[in-house]
Amino acid sequence: MVKDAVKLDSKHYTVEFENDKVRVIRVRYGPREKSIMHEHPNAVAVFLADARAKFTYPNGKTEDFSAKAGQTMWFPAVEHLPQNAGDKPIHLIFIELKK
Repeated sequence: MVKDAVKLDSKHYTVEFENDKVRVIRVRYGPREKSIMHEHPNAVAVFLADARAKFTYPNGKTEDFSAKAGQTMWFPAVEHLPQNAGDKPIHLIFIELKK
């Protein structure tokens, strides 16, 4: 069963555009806000603000993450629980690729 971020956590994830090739999601986290465990397919992220986050994976392992406003990054398919690790909001556009 797919753990869709938009369906499981609509507070932080909003679909901006979708077709048979991509789904474009706006992601917003307030300071220190946390999501729940969910999945993403392969995707590209465009950060609209600086970001400091902590990712927790299903096996309990954690990873600290940071990005700068304007930075674009590739993310392979993942299941994780993200949390804003900073005192400023996180804002990005996440472009999920469909098969």
